[in-house]
Amino acid sequence: MDLAEIARVMRRRWYVLLPGLLVTAVLVVGVFLVVPTKYQSQSTVELLNSQKATVDFDGNPFLSTQTSLTGMADSLARNVNSDAAIADLKSQGLTGTYVAMIADNAQGPLMWLTVTGTDQAAVLKSDQLLTAYTAQRLQQFQAQQSVAADAMIRMTTIVPPQNPVAQLKTKIEYLIMAGLLGVVVSMVGTFYVEARRRPQPTVRPADDELAPVSAEDDDEDEDDGPDGQHGAAGDGSVPAPRQQRPRPQDEDIEQPTVQLALLQSHEHGNQKGDRTKAPWFSP
Repeated sequence: MDLAEIARVMRRRWYVLLPGLLVTAVLVVGVFLVVPTKYQSQSTVELLNSQKATVDFDGNPFLSTQTSLTGMADSLARNVNSDAAIADLKSQGLTGTYVAMIADNAQGPLMWLTVTGTDQAAVLKSDQLLTAYTAQRLQQFQAQQSVAADAMIRMTTIVPPQNPVAQLKTKIEYLIMAGLLGVVVSMVGTFYVEARRRPQPTVRPADDELAPVSAEDDDEDEDDGPDGQHGAAGDGSVPAPRQQRPRPQDEDIEQPTVQLALLQSHEHGNQKGDRTKAPWFSP
């Protein structure tokens, strides 16, 4: 089936295709309204060396970055993502979902703090709360180990919580899936109705005249005379040539005309007529 045939079927069964497409449009709009749009806010923080560790660098923490700070950033991210931290943040008013992780392709102890939700204002507020909570947990870790204040690792905000941005990827995927499903169902219904209502080809019975002649019919035709009765051998009559029935496989073959018997009968009749018309001619 080519594209032209598909177009003809769609045009012929429009009363099936059109309602299906309308239902598909309603389904897509329903998915757009039901599936909420998600918003995302993200901040970036960095762990810095203590004041004591930056003495040799004139107090500049960015010049004394150590590999141990990356390990501390990983430990801090794991603690913030724990169930106890989630419950604590929920009790403080955080909404939506969040994740704390080491920044991709980071060359230092950088962390991403990301919050996702359906309310823009709530997402921004939650990201600010998550950033402050992460700094608080860093201080609690070191306080539990009785670390001196001038030896504690510090945290600074590199990128503050950003305005929430709509995340439409998941919503668009749902819309595409709903649209494709509706179109496929509509097309299947259209071709199903076409297959059910298309007239089926009828098989024509074979013509009686084209039926093959059996051997018994051939024997009867040879015994019967021109009037349908058995002819006598001595009555001098010449039976009329029997016209054979054409067979299906011989339709295209030109049948020869039998004229020999008719010619003999005509000559015999002429001789008999000459004898009756001129009896005086005999000696």
